[in-house]
Amino acid sequence: MSQDFKQAALDYHANPKPGKISVELTTPAQTAKDLSLAYSPGVAEPVKEIAKNPEDAYKYTAKGNLVAVISDGTAILGLGNLGPLASKPVMEGKSLLFKRFAGVDSIDIEVDCESPQAFIDTVKRIANTFGGINLEDIKAPECFEIERTLIEQCDIPVFHDDQHGTAIVTVAGMLNALEIQGKKIEDATMVCLGAGAAAISCSKLLISAGMNPQNIFMCDRKGVIHSGRDDLNEYKSMFAVETDKRSLEDAIDGADIFLGLSGPNLLAPELLEKMAPNPIVFACSNPDPEIKPELANEVRSDLIMSTGRSDYPNQVNNVLGFPFIFRGALDVRASVINEEMKLAAAYAIKDLAKQPAPQEVLDAYGVDSLEFGKEYIIPKPTDARLLGAVSNAVAQAAVDTGVAQKPMPANYPLNSVDDI
Repeated sequence: MSQDFKQAALDYHANPKPGKISVELTTPAQTAKDLSLAYSPGVAEPVKEIAKNPEDAYKYTAKGNLVAVISDGTAILGLGNLGPLASKPVMEGKSLLFKRFAGVDSIDIEVDCESPQAFIDTVKRIANTFGGINLEDIKAPECFEIERTLIEQCDIPVFHDDQHGTAIVTVAGMLNALEIQGKKIEDATMVCLGAGAAAISCSKLLISAGMNPQNIFMCDRKGVIHSGRDDLNEYKSMFAVETDKRSLEDAIDGADIFLGLSGPNLLAPELLEKMAPNPIVFACSNPDPEIKPELANEVRSDLIMSTGRSDYPNQVNNVLGFPFIFRGALDVRASVINEEMKLAAAYAIKDLAKQPAPQEVLDAYGVDSLEFGKEYIIPKPTDARLLGAVSNAVAQAAVDTGVAQKPMPANYPLNSVDDI
């Protein structure tokens, strides 16, 4: 990043007042009567109703449209374990995106805790305040146990976006890339470089979408995760395959897909050359991908390339998913965000990329057209149709799988946040 950009980022967060979010009032608070209704004595009436029927919290409070963005700061972006307070700008940013794209009210919470169990206990004790919980920037493998336990202990959706948001958008783009390249997901072989939260979740959701587990060669710092290794935790061991491949170089020979969720410049040009015809490369390390698109396209003119960056085509961007996933889950009061809801979101994002982009999206990116093809396999974050398409698909999947506690809203599918 240039020095000018760094300063602009600091100025953005400092001005016109520190931070990116604030609290707004939704009811009048001007007269003595307003205040008597808002607080004492009027507030006693909803208190008594909620005490009799806890479900009335959704009727009389903001709970049903309120999501907590919670982190312990152990895996902040690509910066690592910098502590909970340092994660606050990221968590505030997440809250901004929830509000901007899906009209979801969100508050950030940074937990200073001595262990995963302490984090779980803290979140569990405050969960009733919210309609949903978005976990963020928690390191692996602790994040898996934290999310699993909180899902079991809470009756509201708990969703670790670093895992599932990345996976949902990756699956959407991957399915479109496979179609364009003339490959079938059940036949495709994939090398996944990285074995952390995002890599494991992406691979699991790709399997749910039809990929053969035996065709996935996941690589960590020690090489291919194979059945002969005795140093694997329970999460990595799910991807241990019977193979004589031991290195990234072995695994990538003839592979259809490279999925990078690791670090910069780890896919050498000579390794890309070894991939099958019409390869698919998702180099999602941020801010620097596993291979720069300019170099990748020099080496292979037949590839489809995707990164996590907004300045290249086909950005894998979680904002395509999480605001609308929570919107749909909240609106039918889903108790969980299950696998079917995640897949429904991925398929909705996938299908939207096949529709011509509206003029406002073209204007936002300064282009004359965006048409389904090698450089447009994933919609742009500014596409307002995501709200209706993804929220509707997620809500319907929740109803269909029996985890919704309310029917589909009458105003679905949504056209804009003004419909909420």
